[in-house]
Amino acid sequence: MKDEIEVRSLPESNVSCSNCNASCCRLEVMLITDTGVPEQFVEFDSWGGMRMARLDDGWCAALDRSSMRCSIYDKRPLICREYEMGGYECLSERMQG
Repeated sequence: MKDEIEVRSLPESNVSCSNCNASCCRLEVMLITDTGVPEQFVEFDSWGGMRMARLDDGWCAALDRSSMRCSIYDKRPLICREYEMGGYECLSERMQG
């Protein structure tokens, strides 16, 4: 409950994908639907499930590190499409970032 109160107190004007340092791109992303994610960005977990590949430092392999933007934005996974900028999960990750 404490996190929820703190998250809701963040000023909305500061919420933008261009100023967050891609906090969501450090989350594990399971691929449960086919959105056309290029093969080089897909890996399999130990149970055979598909997920977005991550680099050794924990960042999503599809993240363009020079711009901190998704390099496969038009073919990003469904969960990434549904991740709402400024939503609870977004604000929570930004606080932890």
